[in-house]
Amino acid sequence: MTPITALTNEDDIAVITLSNPPVNALSAALRAGIVEAFAQIAATPNLKAVVLMCEGRTFIAGADISEFGKPPIAPGFPEVIAAIENCPLPVTAAIHGTALGGGLETALACHYRIAARSARLGLPEVKLGLLPGAGGTQRLPRAIGAEAALTMVTTGAPITAEKALSLGLIQALIEDDLKPAALAFARTTIGLPLPRLRDDNSRLGGTAQSLAPMFAAFRAKNAKAFRGYDAPEANIRCIEAAVAIPFEQGLQFERDSFEVLMSGLQAKAQQHVFFAERQAAKIEGLDPAIKPQKITSVGIIGAGTMGGGIAMNFLTAGIPVTLIETKQEALDRGVTTIRKNYETSAAKGRFPASEVEARMARLTPSLNMADLAEADLIIEAVYEDMAIKKQIFAALDKIAKPTALLATNTSYLDINEIAAATTRPENVLGLHFFSPANVMRLLEVIRADKTSLQTLATAMGLAKTIGKVAVVSGVGPGFIGNRMLRARQTQAHSLVLEGTTPADIDRVLTDFGFPMGPFQMADLAGLDLGWSAQSSKGETVKDRLCEAGLKGQKTRHGYYIYDEARNRTPSPEALKIIQTFAAEKQIPQRRITDAEILERCLYPMINEAAKLLEENIAQRASDIDIVWINGYGWPPYRGGPMFWAEHDAGRHTIAKALEAMGITPSPRLLSGF
Repeated sequence: MTPITALTNEDDIAVITLSNPPVNALSAALRAGIVEAFAQIAATPNLKAVVLMCEGRTFIAGADISEFGKPPIAPGFPEVIAAIENCPLPVTAAIHGTALGGGLETALACHYRIAARSARLGLPEVKLGLLPGAGGTQRLPRAIGAEAALTMVTTGAPITAEKALSLGLIQALIEDDLKPAALAFARTTIGLPLPRLRDDNSRLGGTAQSLAPMFAAFRAKNAKAFRGYDAPEANIRCIEAAVAIPFEQGLQFERDSFEVLMSGLQAKAQQHVFFAERQAAKIEGLDPAIKPQKITSVGIIGAGTMGGGIAMNFLTAGIPVTLIETKQEALDRGVTTIRKNYETSAAKGRFPASEVEARMARLTPSLNMADLAEADLIIEAVYEDMAIKKQIFAALDKIAKPTALLATNTSYLDINEIAAATTRPENVLGLHFFSPANVMRLLEVIRADKTSLQTLATAMGLAKTIGKVAVVSGVGPGFIGNRMLRARQTQAHSLVLEGTTPADIDRVLTDFGFPMGPFQMADLAGLDLGWSAQSSKGETVKDRLCEAGLKGQKTRHGYYIYDEARNRTPSPEALKIIQTFAAEKQIPQRRITDAEILERCLYPMINEAAKLLEENIAQRASDIDIVWINGYGWPPYRGGPMFWAEHDAGRHTIAKALEAMGITPSPRLLSGF
């Protein structure tokens, strides 16, 4: 036996126990151990049943990601599945923790499955641009029906053990110690016919013909969510194959489909994102001896949209929040919004109604900044005015305890200047949340010149606690994401003045995979953001739109006209304002192709990203990808802007096009990321 596989006998029941910390991934050694264990069982007389289980905190949680992209090592996973499925004795999978991907496929090869109530089961391969490659798409619908299987394989979301029991994926839910329960269950299977899923079509839910409308409806319902992705459709076709053709042919169809996806750019892109997200959590140069501070209480200054959304992250994570405002009306409005958001989520079944009160009980509203004296972390979330922010931080310097971290949610301003307003710049950093802050996953953690490594480590650890994907950035205008966004916006506005339309630019970028284009985004945010009626002189298109009352969705008229359901149509009035402005500036008009629109919008972004690496504002190229995927809607199946530039558009192609635009390419764009 391999060191990570143990085989013991409990009277006449063989128990295979797997141990490959931390998540019992299906490494080559583990696969070899399973095959060897079943060979020994076949050679051992008087055994009557088998239990397959795992040590540690989980059942098999999936493939060994360290083997991705490397030559296959024997035994292959199909050999493992065959060894289990062809065992002449009944095999029961005893599941705890998570059975994901190859872990669930392993369990599906067993004749029976039981699970601890806390277990989760799923096939998340679609999130890596793939599909289950060891019979998962063929066995799962035979266990739970084609319709339920469709949802599992196309979303990749795990289900609870209770849900698995109701679907028929497991045969028993275990409340007590798993091993004794598994032995007792295995004993009930002795002498029964072996129920191999491959041989049982009774739970598929119908024939190919009778289920055709269901498949069509599923595709139609999820068309928007699946748009641009290859893997969901490939998974759907495999479930269709499970219904339409014999099992062995279905296995071959699945294998062929898997190979097509595995060799494609989307799978490489989505796997890049998987690893990049984990890499982003690492701080370059951090001594492992530096330990994060413990954050048990948080203060937030500003109860507006951002402050309230930020507060919800901590309240949801069980961390008490003191919320500060200058006026009672603003404070009450902020608290009411937080409560309303929680009540809406509870009404949708995301958590029990009782949880609303539990979360609100952690919130202390106040008009007195002195109430922040004992907070471990204080986040300033007022509007973007340097003088006001410096005033706040100078006041906090006198109020906050010496160990408190002081953070600003600024999206653009110089944090070094803000930190200089205190006597403790080592405790100051930026925590740039994205709106809506209680929903968006991205958190830019801004490292100022004097921010200590402990402060930085504390912020990165806290981000994980509140469910954020954190990326470290240095100080610079717009940090990582907004600096690149500014380059795109500049080109988009130039393009409309040269003859294209906002609708055409938005269409090109949504066809690329963004959820919305720059002008849709501007309407959503409000065209009057940062605009003042008192000081406006009509010097920009934005000024003139706002002066005409075209302020975006809030007025139901911006670059688009919006009906009551927020359906949009291009605004002739906005287009006339743009054309008049272009004529005044004597900007020649011409026809602009979709290809030029895409290049003009994206290539300067890539150039700014390369500069971020040059200037050491971004730690690594993959961090930039994570920022744009989680904060700005870059399609994950394209791997992020840096992956796309390297593997799809081509760095040297981009550099040449930039030169033609009159933009000097960054040296990092030419030399590599």
